[in-house]
Amino acid sequence: MAPGVASPAGSDSPSDGGSDSESESRGAVTGSEHGPRAAVAGDGSGDRPAAGTGPGPRLLTAVPDGSPGDAPTEPDRTPPTSRFLAKAAFVTAGLTVAAALLGLVRDQSLARLFGAGTDTDAFLVAWTVPEFAATLLIEDGLAFALVPAFSMALARRAQGAPGDPVRSLVAGTLPRLALAFAAVGALLALAAPQFVGVLAPGLPDRGLAADCTRLTATCVLSFGLAGYCSAALRAHRRFWAPAAIYLAYNAGIITAMYALGDRWGVRSAAFGVAAGGFLMVLVQLPSLLREVRHRRAAREGPKTVQPMDVPLLATVLLFALCRQSQVLIERFVAAGLPAGAISHLNYAQKVAQIPMTLSTMLCTVTFPVVARALAEGDTERARERVERDLAVAATLVLLGAAAVVACAPQLIGLLFQRGAFTAADTAATAGVMRVYALGLLAQTLTGVLVRSYFSAGRATWYPVAAMAAGIVATSWTAVWSVGSWGVLGIAAANAAGITVTAVLLLAGMGRRGVPVRTRRVLHELTRPLRAATVAAVAGGFAASLPSEPLAGLAAGGLTVALVFVLLGWALGVQGLAHAFRFLRTRTRRLTHALR
Repeated sequence: MAPGVASPAGSDSPSDGGSDSESESRGAVTGSEHGPRAAVAGDGSGDRPAAGTGPGPRLLTAVPDGSPGDAPTEPDRTPPTSRFLAKAAFVTAGLTVAAALLGLVRDQSLARLFGAGTDTDAFLVAWTVPEFAATLLIEDGLAFALVPAFSMALARRAQGAPGDPVRSLVAGTLPRLALAFAAVGALLALAAPQFVGVLAPGLPDRGLAADCTRLTATCVLSFGLAGYCSAALRAHRRFWAPAAIYLAYNAGIITAMYALGDRWGVRSAAFGVAAGGFLMVLVQLPSLLREVRHRRAAREGPKTVQPMDVPLLATVLLFALCRQSQVLIERFVAAGLPAGAISHLNYAQKVAQIPMTLSTMLCTVTFPVVARALAEGDTERARERVERDLAVAATLVLLGAAAVVACAPQLIGLLFQRGAFTAADTAATAGVMRVYALGLLAQTLTGVLVRSYFSAGRATWYPVAAMAAGIVATSWTAVWSVGSWGVLGIAAANAAGITVTAVLLLAGMGRRGVPVRTRRVLHELTRPLRAATVAAVAGGFAASLPSEPLAGLAAGGLTVALVFVLLGWALGVQGLAHAFRFLRTRTRRLTHALR
């Protein structure tokens, strides 16, 4: 299943999602209210050693040649404040929510125009390409390699290294990666019939699926370039453009389906995928060019080209490939089921993943923070950040999972039951979505933990092995259960496999990743899990009382939220405590501003 922060390279403009990050970072230098002590307290940490004094590489302790006045004064020498991280997370979350809503409109349009039959199954097989490309090149794989690399380059730039390490990194990686993306995309387009035959041998209309695959194969290039831009911008603390890419992507698909659907049928959706992919690049390109061009080198020096770290790139891409191969297993096994099975899995997965996507937004923002802390040798700051991210992300995703389990029929009925999407499709999809929800916590933990493994910018094979073990569990469970449970067995296999991976990743953190306190993390996770279980049961009962789907959704959702918050508060859930403290601070500031 599909889809953080170095210090800023310059002043953040409102369009880049951080209007006052420069003043906040300067506050960390001058000792104002946003200084080092305030930033530490906001992160929920105690006193910690200064950057560069930990066991890692001491990258920022040296001062460039010359007097102290020659030292770089950019704010990227200081860690980000909690206020900046909160604002960046809100910008990212807001745009992600908007993109998710537009994604629902996209799926609604697909269901309305083409239903859940043979044609839609053929398109969804072709949609495997952008789903894989998004995980490999935007959300996980490429970002795990490039964010630490750009964080290290920014740290060296702040140190005053000769030339410009950031430009050297771009010159050494972007041309080669772009050529590789283009070659793989062209090969996939040529081998589209063979790809469809291997992926879905039982599909009725392989020709249609091959036509759609030729169009979606362009996403290998466009998503690769979009992922490169996203990683570079996030390392520079620019979040507006990377968070907006899926708005452009979904807009392209929706426009193409309505403009060309009557003539091209479901092929119009595949064309929209191709067009939306290149829109993702165009949204980010101006911001990236500004970041690369607007700085001069700290000192004159020979122009160098920084080569790619091939072992690191191999490990992160293999991990992402293994993770996304869950979708391949699902569609391979479901291809032999009655028509519509792949569609039911797809619609259920898209809705069920919304809580997971929202819960990992903070980790998207803080990934470069962890990478930069490790680059500076501050493992304590990295550990505290990861533990806090785990607590907050788990709380959010469990709240969302409880709502999904409680209100699944009402959600699917309101979102999709119209046009060619029937009541039977709603019932089947809702059942699958409830089973998918059982794996949402593990999906979120995997997303948070794997960032910690790769945040040091070094190749490590343990996450790949953990994900491979999860894939074996998924495959075995799917084959064993599909005969008896059909699509429900496939969804259960997905949840079981990703849970195996999450457990293995958490068990290996102390020796291979950021040294989190595993027992403390597990103890904390049990609190929101208990609250979510009770909330799901109460919410399901409340949602079943009204006859109208909208009223049932409102009753179930409110009940889930109320029960979860009350129980979470009573149990002392850390994620809720962080959220309440933030809301209380913001409310006080707003009240003060209005006086």
